[in-house]
Formats: sequence, C-alpha cells, structure tokens
Amino acid sequence: MSRILVVDDESSIRLLYSHELADEGHEVTTAATAAEAAEKLQKDDFDLILLDIKLKNESGLDLLQKIVKERHNLPVVLCTAFSCYKDDFSAWLADGYVVKSSDLQELKDEIKRVLEKKAARNTPKLMG
Repeated sequence: MSRILVVDDESSIRLLYSHELADEGHEVTTAATAAEAAEKLQKDDFDLILLDIKLKNESGLDLLQKIVKERHNLPVVLCTAFSCYKDDFSAWLADGYVVKSSDLQELKDEIKRVLEKKAARNTPKLMG
C-alpha cells in the first residue's frame, strides 16, 4: 500500500481523489494549501505527492521546487486543469503530469507508473 498526499485547493477534487485512490489500495492524506502540505510532509512519510499547480494565492510549482530540493527522492505527479504548464521548465521537475479529467484512468495509470519507477529505483540490483 502506498501513501499518497493529495494537494488541491478544491475540496470536491480532494474528496474524489481520496475515494478513488483509496479504492485502488492507497492510503490517502489531503492538503488544501502548500503550507498545509509542507506541514504534513514534516510529520509523515509519503510515497508520492499528487499536486495541483494552481492553488489559491499559491503556486504548486513553488511547492514542487521545495519538495525536489528537500526530498529529491519523493515523486510528484502534477495534476492540473491546464495543459500549458507542460512547457514550463519548473513542471519538468515533476515525475508525472496529468491534465484533470472526469475520467480518472489516466491519473491512476500515471500514479502506478511513477510508483513502479520509484520501486525499481529502490530495489537493489543483483550481481550476476
């Protein structure tokens, strides 16, 4: 079971993602602001962060930069309503990028891909 922190300023999105990801077998914690997310990151360990780019009066990209700087092994998947951020160099720091949709399959697939990549990175290589 993976521990996922969902950071989104929309309560309906946090609730939807919490239920859907819990149904996939993940333990989900949510945060509405970058400050709340930073506080939860200090208290708990997570396997992945699902991060909205546009938070109320805040930038998820700023939080992404802090996460990469302080916890470079913690994968982040950006989930935004705006596809234009794919061209923003700051967004390239993320391990995944998904445009919000009513169909959550792409989001679930991207989370699975990023978690599998993290697991492969952390698995010791056997000497043959």
